[in-house]
Amino acid sequence: MLLLFIMSLCLYVGYRTGNFYHAYQADTISKQENRLEKLYQEHADSVRRVHTLEVELEVERLANQQIQSALKGVEVDYFQAKKELGFYEKVMAPEKQADGLVVDSFTVSPTESANHFRFQVVLVQQKVKKRFAKGYIQLEIVGSLDEKPSKLSLEKVSGLTKKDLSFSFQYFQIIKGEFTLPDKFTPELVSLAAVLPKGKWQKFHRIDQDYEWTQAINELNATAKLNIVESSILD
Repeated sequence: MLLLFIMSLCLYVGYRTGNFYHAYQADTISKQENRLEKLYQEHADSVRRVHTLEVELEVERLANQQIQSALKGVEVDYFQAKKELGFYEKVMAPEKQADGLVVDSFTVSPTESANHFRFQVVLVQQKVKKRFAKGYIQLEIVGSLDEKPSKLSLEKVSGLTKKDLSFSFQYFQIIKGEFTLPDKFTPELVSLAAVLPKGKWQKFHRIDQDYEWTQAINELNATAKLNIVESSILD
C-alpha cells in the first residue's frame, strides 16, 4: 500500500509538473508567434517605405533631368539672344563697338575689406577675320565725396598702371584688378572706355560706356547664381 501510494504521488507530481511546463511552453510559443508577426509587419512596412522612397527618387531624378534640359535651353537662348543683340548693336549702335571690339561685360565685386573692390572687364572681338586688337582701358568712378560731386580715376584708387590695363588679343581678353575707394565716398556711376590707338594695322577707335554702380554689382550676383545652379546640377 505504501509503494502504491508513493507511485500515485509520483504520478500526480509528474502530471502537475508536466502541465506547468506545458503551459509555460505554450505561453512562450504564443509570445514568440506574436513577436514574429510584429517583425513580419515591420518588414512589410519597411518594404513599402523603400518602394515609396524609390518612387520619390525616380520622380526627383526625372525632375532634375527636366530642369537640366530647361537650363540648357535657356543657356542656348541666352547666347543666341546675346549674339543677335551684338549684331543689332553693331548695326544700330556702332558707338558701342570699335572696329569689331566690344565690351562684353563689366562687373564689380566687394571684398571683405572695407571700401575695397575687385573689377573685371571682358573684351571680345566680333570680326570674322580677326587681327590682334591692341589698346588699353580707362576707368573712372563717379560719385559723391563728403556730399560733393567727385570723380576718381582708377589710377588714383589703385596701384594699376597703364600697362596693367592694356590689352592685346585676337578673340577675347579679361582684365582684372582691385581698387580702394576713399572713406565717405559714395559711388554712383562707372565710366569705362576702351581705346585702340592708331597703329600700323588699326585706326584710332574709342568705346565709351557708362554703368550704374548697382548694375555692375547685380550683374556679378546674377552670374554667380547661374554658376551655382549649373554646378549643383552637374554634381
